[in-house]
Amino acid sequence: MPSEFDIIRQYFTPSSISQTRDDVVLGIGDDAAILDISEHHQQHQLVQSVDTLVAGVHFPLETSPQDIAYKALAVNLSDMAAMGAEPAWFTLAITLPDADEKWLEAFSESLSIIAKQYNVQLIGGDTTNGPLCISITINGFVAAGKALTRHKAQVADKIYVSGTIGDAALALAAWQGQCSLREESIGYLQQRLNRPKPQIELGLLLSEYASSCIDISDGLIADLEHITDNSNVGATIILEKIPLSKEFNLNLTDDALIVPLVLSGGDDYELCFTIPLDKQTEFEKVAKGNNFKVTCIGEIESSKGVRCLFKNKEVEIQISGYKHFVD
Repeated sequence: MPSEFDIIRQYFTPSSISQTRDDVVLGIGDDAAILDISEHHQQHQLVQSVDTLVAGVHFPLETSPQDIAYKALAVNLSDMAAMGAEPAWFTLAITLPDADEKWLEAFSESLSIIAKQYNVQLIGGDTTNGPLCISITINGFVAAGKALTRHKAQVADKIYVSGTIGDAALALAAWQGQCSLREESIGYLQQRLNRPKPQIELGLLLSEYASSCIDISDGLIADLEHITDNSNVGATIILEKIPLSKEFNLNLTDDALIVPLVLSGGDDYELCFTIPLDKQTEFEKVAKGNNFKVTCIGEIESSKGVRCLFKNKEVEIQISGYKHFVD
């Protein structure tokens, strides 16, 4: 059985993961990494985020190592997108129940693919024995004063989301036995759950237009509430404007599931953001020109709380989103 250092040497130091960026002076192999930030020092600020994925909590136990690796890094990249930041480096702390070499090889190869795709480099981490758990800390850069946050939404700002909402939640509901999926759409929906696409390029664009932004991880309502609470405002969203994929509509015939999956399902890793009214026209033109799918679903208001309208009538919503700790 390989030792901790054998695992690091064999699976987490290939060139595609750990030797891609010129600003890494010293990466894996020492007590800490050394990074050269002199090029960014005057014009940029450092952005850092960490996410942990636990087997059986954040992904089904039978999820493939390829999908686990991809999602573990993708959700951190999504945090960078929500801040309008360009990702640079990451560390990996992985807890393994055993040193399964086939599992590690598949995990490492998938991690290499997404790291190369987004030009991020693995610069260190830790390996331990125990229940499967992956923690990634990611760092990136944002132009000074341009970071997107949750606390600057203003009354009359328009609320937008990227992509489509509810696909990942539908895939998870099917895995949990709450519904069944049509054969022709299973692959797409599972891909939306296991391999979300970080909206890095859109986040960089939003740093020029948006007043606030968050990625949708815990559910649309819960994450929008983070914006309204931090900005000391309220919001109204129009349910029929929330964008749904054709695969979502094709599969869901149980109306009772539609609202909870769309509003509180989570795991979309799309962006929810606010655009000031005077920037709306220009933003939509630029977004369309760059082939970004964005949809206006509501408006920021002065009255606190998040309200939902369906066909011009307010509907009572008794759901919010995923909670890490339940009373």
